[in-house]
Amino acid sequence: MTALPSLPDVAALHGPLLEQTSAFRGNALLLTGPARVGKLALARAIAAQHNCTGTRGMYGEACGTCPSCRALAAGAHPDLLTVEPRAVTTTGKVARRKIIPIGAILEGRDKGRDYETHVYEFLEVRPTFQRRVVTVVGAEYLGPEAANALLKLVEEPPHGALFLFLAEDLRAVLPTIVSRSARLGVAPASDEALGRALLRAGLDADADLIAFAGGRAGVLTEHAAVSTALDDARTFDGALGGPLLGALGAAEALEKRWDAAWHPEALRFVWRARQPAARARADTALGELQEALEAYASPSLSFQVFALRLREALGEAG
Repeated sequence: MTALPSLPDVAALHGPLLEQTSAFRGNALLLTGPARVGKLALARAIAAQHNCTGTRGMYGEACGTCPSCRALAAGAHPDLLTVEPRAVTTTGKVARRKIIPIGAILEGRDKGRDYETHVYEFLEVRPTFQRRVVTVVGAEYLGPEAANALLKLVEEPPHGALFLFLAEDLRAVLPTIVSRSARLGVAPASDEALGRALLRAGLDADADLIAFAGGRAGVLTEHAAVSTALDDARTFDGALGGPLLGALGAAEALEKRWDAAWHPEALRFVWRARQPAARARADTALGELQEALEAYASPSLSFQVFALRLREALGEAG
């Protein structure tokens, strides 16, 4: 799978923001914006900026060729730590409630050993290059205990470390984090900019993919998975209008390929031309499917019920 956008593309998509962050000398930045708008890629570019020893670009972006930039491109930068909510429970099932626990911050509180590296221990070590950077993906999922444990570090970071907090909804981030961070809104890119990013990567500027992205540059980083989900959604939607057995067979096929990150949104995208009332009913059916899967109901039965409810919701039953 091709990784998009690379650091030069981040500069092309969010150059003015990089121009601001290049001169930032504070302890913490809070990047807010819609899901997959490109916050993580921007955070990576900011981390590169603050460790780059080469000649900067027009917007102050990292050179891409110095030892620090090469380490970042190889995914082996010693001064970067990313903290995310737990995705699975200790039993291996998908977590029902996202949270970044205090165990991510303090090794002694990580009873389940969910985190290989902990923030306190990471920041005790001096940077190999220039600045240690901690990126917290989903800052709104920091529990009060974890956030309180971070406060002293954010206020007085060892060795001048930088915290990058990423969040979709500023209102959901604890005030203690918001008040100690400089805020930066990450806006969607234009369709033209996304098209240029695809062309620079040697890919077609697919109109459907660009429309699906809706300005979210992060969608392009998983363009292959997105394209697959869109194809699956079209196939499934087309089968709903045919014989019942065909619709149930399509539901079974969708279950086997189901990607919770992309298929729900792909289905909603395919339904966008439907009448508002039909879309609302279909969305309700999709929500019920997601709830059933999160409750560990039988996937096979859940998708069969989903197909039956969709046929009724979209007026395809016959």
